[in-house]
Amino acid sequence: MIRVMKTTLTAAFVLLLAGTQVFAFETKAKAAFVMDQGTGTILMSKNADEALPPASMSKLMTLYLAFEAVTKGRLSMEERLPVSQHAMNYGGSTMFLDTTDKVKVADLLRGIIVLSGNDACAVLAEALSPDGTEAGFARMMTRRARQLGMTNSTFANSNGWPAPGHRMSMRDLALLANLLITDFPEFYPMFAETEFQFDGRAPGNTKNRNPLLYLDIGADGLKTGHTSEAGYGLVGSARQGNRRVIFVISGLQSAASRAEVSEQIVNWAFRQFSETKLAREGERIAEAQVWMGKDNRVGLVPAQDIDVLWPVLSEDDVKGEVVYYGPVEAPIAEGQKLADLVVTPEGLPEIRVPLVAEKAVAQGGFTVRMRTALTVLLSQMGNSDEEASGT
Repeated sequence: MIRVMKTTLTAAFVLLLAGTQVFAFETKAKAAFVMDQGTGTILMSKNADEALPPASMSKLMTLYLAFEAVTKGRLSMEERLPVSQHAMNYGGSTMFLDTTDKVKVADLLRGIIVLSGNDACAVLAEALSPDGTEAGFARMMTRRARQLGMTNSTFANSNGWPAPGHRMSMRDLALLANLLITDFPEFYPMFAETEFQFDGRAPGNTKNRNPLLYLDIGADGLKTGHTSEAGYGLVGSARQGNRRVIFVISGLQSAASRAEVSEQIVNWAFRQFSETKLAREGERIAEAQVWMGKDNRVGLVPAQDIDVLWPVLSEDDVKGEVVYYGPVEAPIAEGQKLADLVVTPEGLPEIRVPLVAEKAVAQGGFTVRMRTALTVLLSQMGNSDEEASGT
């Protein structure tokens, strides 16, 4: 009978599971989400799936669609776009565009990233919208967000201007940030630019509002946000060495508090966790029982190096186990997925890594099949005897 089986880890592997204790990071943010990009480990999740007003942080979705359009040739960086009366009418943070302007796409992108231009978003939205309106573009944003896995995001406009139903979750914003970084590496450096002066206009609005860009902590993006409804928020990312951290915070009471909390999160994420190689590709972790095979056991190995994020403070032992449905019936192909390695460090989510067959195992010959059949028969007879005696 096939059943869930748990097998003992090899001694060499157990030694790698040095114990850890994680102390939770408390934040004043109403909602927050912090992840290690390389390993995908979630370091903090506070109201992360609640759909909240995202303010200007939702401009990242407009940027994603604009980058897609440039990459696919539907826009060019040097193309000039007209400014409608609708776009010109936006208040708040703007590039001070008017209807006599025709603005290069490259300038509009920097106007959104560095200056948080509400008008720049509307210009791009109308150019890319299926029906030429910002409302049509907002519907397009919502559809594309769903396709990308953002299940708690709905857009009413291109720039985060307060509107009923315009919502995003912190987890969705982190997912979007990761996509911007990985899908568009050619455009991502723009998020680290600290100043953009457009045509000599608005001398009071030339600096990037991201407070982390002015600190020496590896920060290189992405977008601030603020409205009276949403409070102060930030989608941030920082890279130190080979590690990158992505985080989102929202609902803070002031720009100063946003800057303080953001810096605290970055320092905590890098100081309290380090990336560790749990096992190497092809290294035997355990063995699985084989049914009707030429061999009665097969080694279980990772198909690639296993890198995990590990807290730096070591106190308690971390338990690991290999789980599979077995015995595994032959024939078995080399590299065939057979099991999962499950490790649960205290204070971090469960780590589940697939394990594959170390080598191929052919189906056993006549002698093996007869021996297996006899073993099953004897086992059944023994069970019958126990039932008959009432033991």
